[in-house]
Amino acid sequence: MTKILLLSDTHSHMDDTILKYVKLADQVWHAGDIGDLMVTDTIAALKPLRAVFGNIDAADARATYPLDLHFMCEEVAVFITHIGGYPGRYNPRIRESIYANPPKLFITGHSHILKVMHCKKTGLLHMNPGAIGKHGFHNVRTMLRFEIDGATIKNLEVIELKR
Repeated sequence: MTKILLLSDTHSHMDDTILKYVKLADQVWHAGDIGDLMVTDTIAALKPLRAVFGNIDAADARATYPLDLHFMCEEVAVFITHIGGYPGRYNPRIRESIYANPPKLFITGHSHILKVMHCKKTGLLHMNPGAIGKHGFHNVRTMLRFEIDGATIKNLEVIELKR
């Protein structure tokens, strides 16, 4: 079983509350808009990190992290990208590949809106953890944590923090 902390849109923000949850996870996944690489360096010093760059990220983040990340976590195929859209409204850049070879878990960021939903057409589970940083229009900062146990995604929890 693997405990995952999923976050996005840190926009250069890191604090002790986020780090408390990082320490409880086995792995941390970041769905882009990292901002200052101090964020990912701090996380990676504590736990294994998988991350993609987002639209606000500068050349250093783009040189360090990919635009798209495909990998297996236990028996779950995962696809992370920053701007990917939602089931039924996928970004045109990735739409064809999602339908041709859907992952079990599709993760995006960008919108600052926490959303978890299934795709009726492919059966994949889509997660967007919202935004944990303080920059943007959101009133509540959010992250997700969950477990992957073999082929099962379970114990999904929404974490809400004050802005």
